[in-house]
Amino acid sequence: MVDADYPGGPFPVSHACGHDCHTAMLMGAATVLAEVRDRLPGTVLFVFQPAEEGPPVTESGGARAMVEAGAFDGPVPTMAFGMHVTPYPKGYVGYRAGVQYGASVLVRITLTGKQVHGSTPWQGVDPMPAAGAVLTGIGQLYRQVSAFDPVTVTIGHVEDVGRFNVIGETVTLWGTVRCAAESGMAEVQDRLRRLAEHSAAAYGATAEVSYLQPVPPVRNTTPWVEAALPTLRRVAGPERVAETGTTLGYDDVSELVSRFGGLYVMLGVQDAVLDADGRPVPEEGGRGLVINHNPRFYADDDTLVTGVRLHAHVAYDHLTGALLPAG
Repeated sequence: MVDADYPGGPFPVSHACGHDCHTAMLMGAATVLAEVRDRLPGTVLFVFQPAEEGPPVTESGGARAMVEAGAFDGPVPTMAFGMHVTPYPKGYVGYRAGVQYGASVLVRITLTGKQVHGSTPWQGVDPMPAAGAVLTGIGQLYRQVSAFDPVTVTIGHVEDVGRFNVIGETVTLWGTVRCAAESGMAEVQDRLRRLAEHSAAAYGATAEVSYLQPVPPVRNTTPWVEAALPTLRRVAGPERVAETGTTLGYDDVSELVSRFGGLYVMLGVQDAVLDADGRPVPEEGGRGLVINHNPRFYADDDTLVTGVRLHAHVAYDHLTGALLPAG
């Protein structure tokens, strides 16, 4: 498809992250559980969330919007469960007690100068060098925070207003700030704001930094993980359930897990095997490992059956009292 509305567009776009898989698996689980609803000792809510990775900045959406709209007011869930497909061996379930996905916030940096024709740059203020200084300076932010708490600042889109022969009024940088430890987010934001404002001032321009759509980390607690592991192992097979590390990807399912308890896991969907250190490597003769959001990302359709079964069994086990945290 083509996005004609994104700043600087139109752009050909493909999300390529597997959300179509997530929708298909949940639809499959809903179909299965609807067939046995008379045997379910409770209610299952199937959450098809709008704007899973953030709505346009002028709109609302995502898990927080659903909570605020009252989608979970009655009945109030007693746990949340979900999964994200990932480049991991097909049918493997990855879990982690602690931070599974990092905290994230969208950042918009608007650098403003004074528009002028390219033939007389001294009569205006060019915001482009200031933008370059900010982009270069971001690489030094990592040295200003603890190396033991992963942080990333990524500028993914630069929006310019003007022509090739005109020095435009503004340059806008769009990106994300991500932290494994949510407590470090405020410090990174302060340092990025200072970098942008001072870099702009050095070139006679100004900078306005806005932080939008904050997403808390997905944090699985140990009691919920321990409660769910028997179900995960029964469905996927004990040899296919493995502990994974933290990722700085984000998912605002964290809004639900933190409110209602439960956990979020990863489902492997690619031609891979685990090496001696437990890391996924390409399977010989397979399609390779391709990270989410890459244009070549793929997911094995047959593996989605495992996701359907996970949804159904976790829901049933929880409603029957077999999947509850100790205490």
